[in-house]
Amino acid sequence: MGKVLIKNISQLVTYDSKIKDMRVFDHVELLIESDTVIEIGRALFCEDCLVVDAGHRLVTPGFVDPHTHPVFYSTREDEFEMRVLGISYMEIARRGGGILNSAKKLQMADYNDLKERVKKRLLNFLRFGVTTVEAKSGYGLDTDAEIKSLRMLKELNSELDIEIKPTFLGAHEYPLEFRNNHAGYIGKILKEMLPVVAKEGLAEYCDVFCEEGVFSLDESRTILQAAKELGLGLRIHAGEFKSIGGAKLAAELGARSADHLVYVTDDEIEAMRKRGVVAVLLPATTFFLGSDRYAPAKKMMEMGVEVALSTDFNPGSSFTQSMQFVITLACIKMGMGILEALQAATYNSAKSLGIEDRLGSIEKGKQADFIIWKIDNYQSIPYYLADNSVWKVFKNGKLVCENSF
Repeated sequence: MGKVLIKNISQLVTYDSKIKDMRVFDHVELLIESDTVIEIGRALFCEDCLVVDAGHRLVTPGFVDPHTHPVFYSTREDEFEMRVLGISYMEIARRGGGILNSAKKLQMADYNDLKERVKKRLLNFLRFGVTTVEAKSGYGLDTDAEIKSLRMLKELNSELDIEIKPTFLGAHEYPLEFRNNHAGYIGKILKEMLPVVAKEGLAEYCDVFCEEGVFSLDESRTILQAAKELGLGLRIHAGEFKSIGGAKLAAELGARSADHLVYVTDDEIEAMRKRGVVAVLLPATTFFLGSDRYAPAKKMMEMGVEVALSTDFNPGSSFTQSMQFVITLACIKMGMGILEALQAATYNSAKSLGIEDRLGSIEKGKQADFIIWKIDNYQSIPYYLADNSVWKVFKNGKLVCENSF
């Protein structure tokens, strides 16, 4: 690919590593060569360039969504109705719904049928401006289904334009047959699942749902420590429904992120700050579950913890792929400024995945992943509530998705 010049940009908004803050460039042009940003400036000269007219609209980095669960077979709208009628998420899980419901259906699914469904979901992320997505297993809950899920993600990463960062989440829930034999299921994770994941390079990270009624603090530590010894990076579901110390465990083990954190103590926040653990917050999950308690984003930021944002796209507790909606919720429900939320959904999200050196911002020498919007200013991103304002999406300097007006 040769050079591409993006002209007639009303605003270019991005994190700037030199000043360690967000910057708003007015009326600039963007020059790309191959898959790399070459220059941001005015009246840039480029001979034999492909010229793309932004039409006096906004340009931002592509979204990095650092916490998603796209590998499932079917949706769970029946459970949504149950919650609307007053049955809690945890009660539905105790009745055999929730994660166990999804696991049963995935285990029975035809591979090609499942892959086509997952493929459509991943391509749909591009429509919402997500150019890089962390994708978890976790709806398999047995060795064959978990490995199948991760192999599928590896195949799709090589076939699709969106970049997939895979995470092993075998410790998402205890299968029914192991409800009273936790050691037995943990043994399967340690002896059967993790060795294959590591040997075949199927995941970059290992995650655990550390929560009361799911994986205890000690159980989570056992699994994450074993994954770390096999060379996997660590992530952890922590404090979604109650704080049992998961965020502090993330700090103890040097995890890249602790996710959810609706319930988190000041001591846990301080431990995360000291170890550089990124807080991945999921306000759409709180919204979708009908709760009024959101993660304390402002407190974490004031205490020095870097905050990222994610959709938590999954069939049970957050059926959305819109990072724009997540930004709206972050501003309204968590008190974040618009530029803070945009940084959280781009640069900080990339940092939570350890890829901020090449992704998450539009800067010279970095990968050219960016969005041209239908709007002309960054304030409009959360303002256009529940709308998709993304126009053109570029990955590696190439147009990979275009939405109609």
